[in-house]
Amino acid sequence: MNKSEMADKLAGKADVSKAKAVEIIDIIFSTKDGEGIIAVELDAGGKVNITGFGNFSTKYRAARMGRNPATSQPIHIPAKNYAHFSAAKGLKDRVAR
Repeated sequence: MNKSEMADKLAGKADVSKAKAVEIIDIIFSTKDGEGIIAVELDAGGKVNITGFGNFSTKYRAARMGRNPATSQPIHIPAKNYAHFSAAKGLKDRVAR
């Protein structure tokens, strides 16, 4: 499902226009600087917990040495923070049916 299809379903279930549904999806999921409820909270080092669905958080990956598969030369892979999603039991159970 893409964003447009999700907006169609949201518009039908919430009895709003498709344009309003797209706006709601953007408000929640946008990744532009300063936008998107989830992204802004993760930027601030917080977590987003949606009961029954899952948790969004950030994790830290330390710097490490890797190897270029084409040349076998060692390369430095820098440290970074990354977004992490952990599905809640309700979602896991629903998908595992």
